[in-house]
Amino acid sequence: MRFDPELAEMRFGLGLSPRVTGPGDLAAMLRGVSGADHMAVRFPIEPFSAFLARLVVNRELRKERRQAGAGSEGFTAATKQMSLGKRDARMAQGDWLGQQVQRRVWSESGFRERLVGFWADHFTVQGKAGLLRRAVSPHVEEIIRPHIAGRFADLVIAATTAPMMLHYLDQESAVGPGSALADEMRAKGKLKKIGLNENLAREVLELHTLGVGAGYGQEDVHQLAKLFTGMTYQPQVGFKFQQKAAEPGAETVLGVSYGGPGNAKLADIHAALEDLAEHPSTGLHIARKLVQHFVSDAPDPDLVAHVAGAFGATRGDLGAVYAALLEHEAAWGADLVNVKPPFDYLASAYRALALPEGAFVGMEERDVQRHLRVPLMQMGQPWERPPGPDGWPEEDAAWIHPQGLAARIDWAMRGPGEVMAELPDPRDFVTAALGTRVSDEVVFAARAAESRREGIGLVLASPAFQRR
Repeated sequence: MRFDPELAEMRFGLGLSPRVTGPGDLAAMLRGVSGADHMAVRFPIEPFSAFLARLVVNRELRKERRQAGAGSEGFTAATKQMSLGKRDARMAQGDWLGQQVQRRVWSESGFRERLVGFWADHFTVQGKAGLLRRAVSPHVEEIIRPHIAGRFADLVIAATTAPMMLHYLDQESAVGPGSALADEMRAKGKLKKIGLNENLAREVLELHTLGVGAGYGQEDVHQLAKLFTGMTYQPQVGFKFQQKAAEPGAETVLGVSYGGPGNAKLADIHAALEDLAEHPSTGLHIARKLVQHFVSDAPDPDLVAHVAGAFGATRGDLGAVYAALLEHEAAWGADLVNVKPPFDYLASAYRALALPEGAFVGMEERDVQRHLRVPLMQMGQPWERPPGPDGWPEEDAAWIHPQGLAARIDWAMRGPGEVMAELPDPRDFVTAALGTRVSDEVVFAARAAESRREGIGLVLASPAFQRR
């Protein structure tokens, strides 16, 4: 297989840049994934452990309001402070969106940034209420990003036990029916408020590890849900294993027993997740998803088998899995066939334009809305609001439809010029953005454009720029 640096940037990276040189070979691509995380330092995002402090303050203010009573000065003051806290978190979320765009503009390891996005989507979370609606980027920063080059099992454990995952899939309030907490609640006549929640167990099996149709049944889901009881979180400490709420005894998942006599243990949950992470069906599921994401909606069976083989042989060592993906001839077909989702499209456009580092620094909230949030929503990918636990679709048809295409064209013609004080010459930009894969038609359109804004827009709206 002959390494193609241009194709590496387009298919496995973030697109071409006139200012950033990508890796020169496969070894450099892999080093970029496991090496120092320069983008996290250069464009920082608040980690989730720091975001928790916002939750603690909010909870104390709610307590102050209750104690002060409605209509009192204390109630009014606490309410005002809560509103300010919500505003600050909302503005911070906009800042983090800008930082993520800048990471993609300036990263020398596009493969790394793409993998962060891939795994964040694979382990989709959403904040459903209050301040947690703003916490997805901090979650990804602390839970997903540090684990993308290690063992898949470690990534599964980190994602499954993360407070945002427990919140999103309603696991934090699940109580084992035979637990000590359940007994206490029954004695108080609160039986209806306790019980299992199978959401997390089902998604771990169906989406995160084995995949649909991998041979597990409803009883496996039920048993895993019982095993998961006791996992919760508190704003002061983050994740917490509440043994009092955990179901005692052993649970059997896929024929393997976890736990036993005595108190339930977090180690039993970890053991089950380790086994699920290393299961052969998991390797095949992950291999297929990686190939679909990076290469084609119609994955080459030999390529999938090769990647799955590396997953199984190394017990889910992700570095080896990525190497297997990159070393196979089928991964380097010349045609770009996958359509960029809206965020990838917008970020790759700014990368091709070499958007200045300070473009989004200190930007007013209404301008973040106008330049980033609204275009993404109009293109069909509202920021950090995927349609469900299975994340954003990979299929091209999800993004190539009349409304989405119209939004892309509209943004291409006006968006860059509203953010950047000076646009590049379209005659230079056309090759900077498309490299050797540029067509004569697009070159002609760029040269014939009546203005720089129009010429840039024509390049960004071209079918070639839509694909990777």
